[in-house]
Amino acid sequence: MQTHNPRLMKNTALIVDDEFNCRNNLELLINDFCSDLNIIGQASSADEARALIDSHQPDIVFLDIAMPGEDGFSLLRSLPDRNFVVIFTTAHNDYALKAFKENAVDYLEKPINIDELVNSVEKAKKLISSKLVKNDSLDEMIQQVIDRNNSAKISIPTRDGYVIVDEEEIVHLEASDNYTMIFLTSGRKHLSSKNIKVYEENLDQFRFFRTHKSHIINVKDHLREFSRSNGNVALLTDGKSVPISRRKMSDFIGRINTF
Repeated sequence: MQTHNPRLMKNTALIVDDEFNCRNNLELLINDFCSDLNIIGQASSADEARALIDSHQPDIVFLDIAMPGEDGFSLLRSLPDRNFVVIFTTAHNDYALKAFKENAVDYLEKPINIDELVNSVEKAKKLISSKLVKNDSLDEMIQQVIDRNNSAKISIPTRDGYVIVDEEEIVHLEASDNYTMIFLTSGRKHLSSKNIKVYEENLDQFRFFRTHKSHIINVKDHLREFSRSNGNVALLTDGKSVPISRRKMSDFIGRINTF
């Protein structure tokens, strides 16, 4: 007589996040507070995730949005026939979160709240049991977020009014007392009445990186080279050299290693 193995009845889950600590922390929380989920693996990249999804067919995928190289949105777009529930995880309270809320897409903000995790898992299990795993509106929402990010604009308050520019036109920003000088690809520069901290908090965090207390650079579009020979500087497409502080060095190296 065969014995029943209750483990086989558990819903399975995959954790996808480029940060080791975030993956492990989420797995610990799931094991402690959602013990009826069976974690079948962790993936640190979209490529690893695709392989694990193909081989294990998880019921739930906890998916980080902001992964280097290929982000969570791109991963999902590469899997049009996906058959799992997605629970996004993110450290960024940005436009994507607003879109999730408007479209009733489930997500968890880092650091993960235990009650929110439990609620998200319960909702996912109900979708799985009712066979409503596929969410067609998710594809439309992802495309909206991508289109918005690709055409992101900011308004720069100046002495004479406002200047509207595409984020990709910004090469770097430099603090000037309580103001910020913004350098553009055209060679023009604008003195904004906002301080650099405001820009650090509001610019696309996947495009810009604060290398120093006085500098933010556009690493996605305008970082050309990193040089140690002249005291750890970022060389930009406009020919400028921007210093990288010692305390920012580790994060900066981690960022450019994802290119």
